[in-house]
Amino acid sequence: MKGMIFAAGLGTRLRPLTDTTPKALIEVEGTPLLEHIITKLRAFGLDGLIINVHHHAQQIIDFVRARGDFGMEIVFSHEPDLLSTGGGLKQAGWFLRDSDPFLLHNVDVLTDLPLADMLQQHRQRAPLASIAVRQRDTQRYFLFDESLQLCGWESLQSGEKRIAREGAGTLQRLSFMGIHIISPRIFSLFEESGRFSIVDVYLRLAAAGESIIGYRDDHSRWLDLGRMENFHNARRILGDDFFDTSSHSVE
Repeated sequence: MKGMIFAAGLGTRLRPLTDTTPKALIEVEGTPLLEHIITKLRAFGLDGLIINVHHHAQQIIDFVRARGDFGMEIVFSHEPDLLSTGGGLKQAGWFLRDSDPFLLHNVDVLTDLPLADMLQQHRQRAPLASIAVRQRDTQRYFLFDESLQLCGWESLQSGEKRIAREGAGTLQRLSFMGIHIISPRIFSLFEESGRFSIVDVYLRLAAAGESIIGYRDDHSRWLDLGRMENFHNARRILGDDFFDTSSHSVE
């Protein structure tokens, strides 16, 4: 099974640190974010990764190569111009098409979400995509029906609400956790080009009848490292064992 790490972002919320260092290489408890994610995905069983890069791209490439690619097959998808999540995934399709399914992981998310359980649900229900979600106060939500079929999206900040399909029962707001499991069939369904969001793709395809489901997890530890205060509080929020039981050595 292969995966992709989204690591091309500018990290504007982390300035001035990201003026000279990509967000992916900012350290959490002495270890760069990217290393935390790669170590986790390798332990899960992924044998191939593609990482999209843009901001200080060479620093990320040099870091991975200096560590022997962490004993995995790791390639890079360079974006001279940022393509956002949908465009970035589309460009990386050449590497992911032969993995059914493949996993996407944001570089700024730390969690002990049980990926094996998420993968099992994905294989049992066989949707086009599964997205990890939870109940959490935020400004933007995916909207799901009672069977966790994706039906829409809502921004409390802007007041925008987009309904893609009718659902069973009352729609529920759930927040995205930064992890997807996707069938490679999605590459044949892209109509968009250039810079575009995967959210727009999901809503268009849900409206067309494709099954995009939520994997709900309200119990795992989870932290968004897009904000500086969370870097300083990561050990307090996630717990000592979250970091102390992880091995960051490369065999």
